[in-house]
Amino acid sequence: MKNLKIEPYLFFGGRCKEALKFYQKALGAKVDFMMLYKDSPEPMPPDRLPKGYENKVMHATFRIGQNILMGSDGCGEDDTFRGFSLSISAGTPAEAKKIFTALAKGGKVHVPLAKTFWSPCFGMVQDKFGMGWMVTVQA
Repeated sequence: MKNLKIEPYLFFGGRCKEALKFYQKALGAKVDFMMLYKDSPEPMPPDRLPKGYENKVMHATFRIGQNILMGSDGCGEDDTFRGFSLSISAGTPAEAKKIFTALAKGGKVHVPLAKTFWSPCFGMVQDKFGMGWMVTVQA
C-alpha cells in the first residue's frame, strides 16, 4: 500500500467546463483529458441523464501544479461540496494573496488571509462553485 495516491474527484452539477476554465485562470490548471457524455464509447442507460447532458462533461482529468484532480458534471445531481476543503500551499504571502483573491472572485471568504501561529499567511475561501479552499504559506 506504499504507492497509494488520493486524487480528488469533484462533481460540479452541470458546471464542470465553467469550473475548469475558472481554475485555469485562477490557478493555472492544465486540462489533460476531457470526455463529454456524447463521446462515450458506451452510451448511458436510458433516463440516467437529464435532457441536454449529452454535451456535459462525463470525465475530466486536470492538474494544478503537480497535483492531479478529476472532475465531472455528474448525472444531474445537485452536487454540493461538504465536509472537506482543498488545501493549497503557496510559496510566499504575495502568491497566497494572488491565489486567494482569484479563488474568492464570485465566492465567499470564510477566514480572511492573515498571519497565524502556524503560518505567516493563512485564509479560507469558498469559490463560486462551492469548493472550499484553505490557502496557506508553510512556516
